[in-house]
Amino acid sequence: MSELKMGLRAVAERAVDPEVPGGGPLWTKGTLENLANGKPIKAPGPAQLRALAVALEVPVRLLQDAAAAQWFGVETITVQGDEGDLETRLLVRRYQAMSPEDRRRLQIIAETYDPS
Repeated sequence: MSELKMGLRAVAERAVDPEVPGGGPLWTKGTLENLANGKPIKAPGPAQLRALAVALEVPVRLLQDAAAAQWFGVETITVQGDEGDLETRLLVRRYQAMSPEDRRRLQIIAETYDPS
C-alpha cells in the first residue's frame, strides 16, 4: 500500500474482482484494517483474492500463497526442473521445519514424479 501511496479506504474501493467488474468492491476498509493489524478475519475466497490482487497491483498467486500460509498453515514452494523450464508449485505443511536434506528429497520427488 505504501508503494502505491494508498490508504485502506482506497484499496477497499479498488478491490473489485476482475472476473465480475460490475460486482463492486469485495473488501471493506474495516476488514482490511483487521487484516493489516493481524486481527482474525474469515479466510478470503478466490474472488476476494483476485480483487485484492487488482487493488494492490500484485500477482494473485502471491496472495494465494500468503492465504494458504496464514489460514491453512500450508507453505507454497516452487521447484525448478532440471531443464529450468519446468516449474511446479507444491503446498507443503511445515516446510520451514524440514531439514535441508528433507527439502532436497521433496524437490527430487517433485521433479521426477510422472503420473503417466
